[in-house]
Amino acid sequence: MTDHDDPLAKTQDAVPAGETPAQKALRLKTAKLDARPKPPRGGRFQREQAAGVTPGANRPWTHK
Repeated sequence: MTDHDDPLAKTQDAVPAGETPAQKALRLKTAKLDARPKPPRGGRFQREQAAGVTPGANRPWTHK
């Protein structure tokens, strides 16, 4: 095959007994989503979101 690991191949090996087609589709979907590259954690956006709304940011016209 190829040199890189296939995330779906790992999940297809560990098929539970009595799995319904819907459960299989969900298992494959979650495996595919987990294999996607994740955005970097932290940074300015996450700090601003964690800090909440800054005072006056929602009505900047009231401040000079």
